Amino acid sequence: MRIAEKVERVGAVLDELYPETPIPLKHRNVYTFMVAVLLSAQTTDKKVNQVTPTLFDRASTPSEMAALEVDDIRDIIREIGLAPTKAKNLKRMAEQLVERHDGEVPQTFAELEELAGVGHKTASVVMVQAFGIPAFPVDTHIHRLSARWGLSNGRNVVQTERDLKRHFPENEWARRHLQIIYFGREHCPARFHDLNECPICSFAASKARIRAERQG
Repeated sequence: MRIAEKVERVGAVLDELYPETPIPLKHRNVYTFMVAVLLSAQTTDKKVNQVTPTLFDRASTPSEMAALEVDDIRDIIREIGLAPTKAKNLKRMAEQLVERHDGEVPQTFAELEELAGVGHKTASVVMVQAFGIPAFPVDTHIHRLSARWGLSNGRNVVQTERDLKRHFPENEWARRHLQIIYFGREHCPARFHDLNECPICSFAASKARIRAERQG
């Protein structure tokens, strides 16, 4: 199957399954959205959504977050993975936003990635979902499925992002990002997955890939 045909079929399945793509992380404004994205690293969205209401009641702006002690932040988010590091980053990020950006979330990759705890993936999510600026964030689900479907060689997330941007039109990036995440969670798990029965793997994965995963 030619890659263009595969991409079109993948997109059709995703659009049929997920015609709407709501943002799964609860938030109150652009700043709290960025906080939620930062917290979601190595943690489920469900767990993040359980702790952020309390956190946002205490601090829903950078100035309010900067006024909290690191220990207070850590206590609120303690059930989230890497809580001590994330608490330090949240306080420092809030201080940076107040000091450098008048308490506003910047709208460039360079400025976002200078903030404590904000890497390229987090910056990409904020850019595309909060500001509508084209980006294709790649998380573990997207990286894994892109390799499984033969849309990227799977060597690293940088290459996967580059490949997906080349395959999908720019105006689809925002929804494809969320659709693939949803699909990975609901239809395409990393382990004990029958690729022949999968709505996408059944036509997108190579025979060699199907054999390898069956044996693995």
